[in-house]
This record gives sequence, C-alpha cells and structure tokens, in this order.
Amino acid sequence: MVGIIGIVTIFVMVFGGYLAAGGKMGIILKSLPFEMTMIMGAAVGAFLISNSISEVKHTMKDVGKVFKGPKWIQADYRDLLCLLFELIRLARQNPVAIEEHIEDPENSSIFSQYPKIVADKEATALICDTMRSASMNYDDPHQVEEVLEKRMEANMHHAMHSSHALQTVADGLPALGIVAAVLGVIKTMASIDQPPEVLGKLIGGALVGTFLGVFLAYGLVGPFAAKVKAVVEEDAHFYQLIREVLVANLHNHSTNICIEVGRQNTPSHFRPTFSDLEEAIKSVKQSAA
Repeated sequence: MVGIIGIVTIFVMVFGGYLAAGGKMGIILKSLPFEMTMIMGAAVGAFLISNSISEVKHTMKDVGKVFKGPKWIQADYRDLLCLLFELIRLARQNPVAIEEHIEDPENSSIFSQYPKIVADKEATALICDTMRSASMNYDDPHQVEEVLEKRMEANMHHAMHSSHALQTVADGLPALGIVAAVLGVIKTMASIDQPPEVLGKLIGGALVGTFLGVFLAYGLVGPFAAKVKAVVEEDAHFYQLIREVLVANLHNHSTNICIEVGRQNTPSHFRPTFSDLEEAIKSVKQSAA
C-alpha cells in the first residue's frame, strides 16, 4: 500500500507541478509512445542480455516485494523461537526421537504447528541440516558456524541479485533517454526548413526522451531496487536468528539461554518481549504435555 501511495505521489507532484507552472501535456503525450518504446525497449533488451531466464523470473517475482514488504512479521519470529525451543528440548531429551522430525519436517507433528515456516524451504532446510549436524557430535561447533555463515552469505548474494539487476537498469536509463533524445534531434534536423513553431514541437518531443530516462531511473526503477534490497535485508534477519540459536545449542548452552540469544538477536521492531515469549513457550509446553 505504501509503495502505491509513493508512486501516485511521484506522478502527482511531477506532472502536477509541470501543469501548475503552465506546461502543456499535449507534446508529452504525443511523444510518449515513441520515446517510451525506444527507452523501455532498449532497457528490457539490455536486461535480458545481462540476465539468465531464471534470474529474469526471480527479478520479476521480487518486484512484488516493493508492495508486499517483508515476508516475516513479528508473530513469525515468535513462532520460530517456539519451534526452535521444541526441537532443541526434544533433541536433548531424546536424541533418537528428533530424527523423525528433521528428516521429514513436512510430516512432523512439531513443524506442522508452524505452516508458514515449513513452507519456506530454506528456513526448514537450515534448521534440519544444522540439527542433523548437532546429532553427529561435531567436535568443533565453530566449524558448523563457519559453514552456516558461508551458506547464508551465498543465499544473501543470490537474494540480492534482483536489486542489483534493477539498479543496473536504473543506472542505464538516463543514457538511454539521451539516445532517444539524440534520435529526436536527428529527426528535427531533417525538418530544419520548417517554421519555428514546428521546430519547437519537434525539439520539445526530443527532450521528452531525456526527461523519461531520468524520470524512470530516479523516480521508479531506482527506488524499486532500493526497496527490494531493504526487504531482502529485513528478511535475512529471520535466517540469522536460526543460525544464532542453533549455534548457541552447539555450544551446549541451556535451552532457555539458546532461545534468549535468539530473542536478543531479533530486530528491535519484531522482538517479542521476554514475558510474551515466556507465555508462548508455556503454551508450547502445555500442548506437548
């Protein structure tokens, strides 16, 4: 919703200010289809050249994040801490019993209580793989921590591709606008024998290309890239929390301490209070009893 409001604000302020200053939309509207075809056509073509099919699909999907915002909300962080509490507690009480849950999380009685987390394959895999590593009695927990760090860096690099791709398009749009403007000037020069009022319209139409390139770059595509980056970074905290809690478990801290480590590493605007988390964990214990 905020994204839509932002887009509307941009158009109203830019074109509203132009009209208020006495500008006329006729010359822009007349040139718009041709200039837009050249600029956006070239931008899309360059985008396709520099990205694979899977990367193109991934970027198109991530554009929706501009309007949807982060995937994980405060309740999801609380649910994640409760899920990790149950898994760690069971792993310490009965190491054999935990295997059925980490080997088949989709049919696990524990994981099934948290369908949104189970639906995220990376979050589920991260939990199960790390719990499996813990059951293998690693002598050095730092080794697992290093593996997790590299895995998350790779995931982050992949997730950031959409933002980088959009930013590359934004960086190129002003230059493509100049290309369209130059073509408009070439067209104008071919009509140099026309009266001033005709030449004025032709030059104005050529300048629409420069305007569109800059407007699209800094008014739309650039902000889209920045928003996608912000959402990806926000969602990355969810996976970092998984790492922090499970690494604390590998260091043999008590279950409650592991969960508190996770709570403290939750972003402040999503962090549940100590009492709220305690109540949620009590509910988990009662349902498990």
